[in-house]
Amino acid sequence: MTGRTSTTGRALRRDRRVHTRSHPVLFALLAATRRKDVTRVGGTLLVHGTEPYRHALTRIPLDRTAAGTTGGAARQLSAGGTLFDQHGSDHRNTRRTLADDLGASGVELLRPVWRDVLARRLAPLGTGRTVDLVPLARELAGATVRALLDTRADPEDIAEAAAHAAATAVRDHLPGPRPPGTARAAAAAAAHLEALLAPGCPRDAAPESALRAMLAVAAVNTTVAALPRAAAWCADAGLWDQAADDRLRPALVRELLRVVAPSPLLPRVAAADAELGGCPVSAGDRLILVARHAARAHCEPPDTHAPAPADVAQLVFGAGPHACPGARLARAQLDDTLAALAPHQPTVLRARVDRRAALPGWRTLTVRATRTGRTTSSGGATARPAPPEHP
Repeated sequence: MTGRTSTTGRALRRDRRVHTRSHPVLFALLAATRRKDVTRVGGTLLVHGTEPYRHALTRIPLDRTAAGTTGGAARQLSAGGTLFDQHGSDHRNTRRTLADDLGASGVELLRPVWRDVLARRLAPLGTGRTVDLVPLARELAGATVRALLDTRADPEDIAEAAAHAAATAVRDHLPGPRPPGTARAAAAAAAHLEALLAPGCPRDAAPESALRAMLAVAAVNTTVAALPRAAAWCADAGLWDQAADDRLRPALVRELLRVVAPSPLLPRVAAADAELGGCPVSAGDRLILVARHAARAHCEPPDTHAPAPADVAQLVFGAGPHACPGARLARAQLDDTLAALAPHQPTVLRARVDRRAALPGWRTLTVRATRTGRTTSSGGATARPAPPEHP
């Protein structure tokens, strides 16, 4: 076994733990059925193949607000008006507004917000101390949402509320028996997040409040899932030199987001009869679109020299009218995070899976620099071996 194969295997094994330990039954079902592009289990179709996944999002009419979908959860837990609850021109107008806020100029306006968090939170690495990347990702996400939505709430309060709202909503919509009060807890968590983001918001502004809450849930949970996992990949697979290279880092970012696939599943419901990968689809059938498998994350590790085609890597953000408008933001945040970490070439000391989070991720991921040094004016570092850590 070559050194590169060994380190890639170590990275794969660590990252696989966030799936096997957070949702073991679901992961086992998906692993058992992934050899077929589309598998029917009762009234549900598990969609693994790249082309069927893309076809489902671009060619099959989908019910955005059906029970068991992301939009259905949003509608049930709020007063309405979310992106998923809209149709026709309302849906297009809302997406256009989001595209403006999260386009190139919008992202550049937000960039100083998370760069400040990175500089402050990662400073201990330069003196040989450890850093837990999960609280860093949580504050980074909360601060970004605070700036994006122009709210005065504390960034860590935003992140905590968004994570709790997502986790309770997922528990309320997973198959199988639910503990008493699950639906009530999910509704209360959503209401708390809406109030936090828009204190004193009048009732007639409830639709906008619900949309703000959904944006916060999406931004916080995907960021907290993605950034620590991507950093662990770099540490375990020996990718820090690529992360430090301005020419290679953009490709590394795209590849890591493809492999990490922060939202590994997209639950949808067909709104009309169709066919998918040779399987008939009836209106009302539930579709579990497995983004992780469609993007080949389970079998093709990140490779900056032979990356996956752009249209395949993009599938982790959806496709067509169902593409995530936050893809550019996610890439920019990960790019800056890797650039800030790379001079330290950190290694993972401790990692614990978050078994309660809505998305597969780490509860803690503690790293320590293998190189320390002062930061130069260009953003690099004057490297020297890290000093021994004192208890």
